[in-house]
Amino acid sequence: MCCLTRVLSLLLATLLWAPWRVLHGAPLAELSGDQDFQLFLDKNLEFTRKIKGDVAALQRVVCDTFQLCKEEELLLVRQHLGIEQAPLEQCHSRSFQAEACFSQIRDGLRAYHSSLAAVLELLPRHAALVETLQLDAANLSSNIQQQMEDLGLATVTYPTEDQSPLPTFSSHFHHQVGGFFILANFQRFLETAYRALRHLARL
Repeated sequence: MCCLTRVLSLLLATLLWAPWRVLHGAPLAELSGDQDFQLFLDKNLEFTRKIKGDVAALQRVVCDTFQLCKEEELLLVRQHLGIEQAPLEQCHSRSFQAEACFSQIRDGLRAYHSSLAAVLELLPRHAALVETLQLDAANLSSNIQQQMEDLGLATVTYPTEDQSPLPTFSSHFHHQVGGFFILANFQRFLETAYRALRHLARL
């Protein structure tokens, strides 16, 4: 009985820490063998990986240029600026629904497309890379919107009142820190989106 209890406890812990394996109610089971859907997932997994690489390159530029490299050293400034992470909780909920996850990825990409304007102002010498990143974010968002329409998935629009507009930076240092956290948040957002797309590709 003791061993059984231990096994059940370990199983529960595994489920809680591996949300990608417990997507109850996912409505895409019937699409798991659809070649067009699989092609969409494969292409956009690669696209997301490419965007992640470009964000990482800009993070290195911010680190090298402004010596802003570690989040833990800037948390107090972050609280002052009020820069928040775009939500993606629907992509790792145990009651996962494709419509909700895709909608949050789409909306988050649009939000970061706008936020990158602050990074563009901060790094004019790297305008080409920032503008490419903005274009890629817009294209990935459009890809997801088009795929949702093709699959007949309901478009879900989440309230935006909790998503603060870009702050007005009171100093150049605050602008630098703001750019740092926009990129850090975007990178985390992309990692979560990538894991969600990868899970769907494996269904």
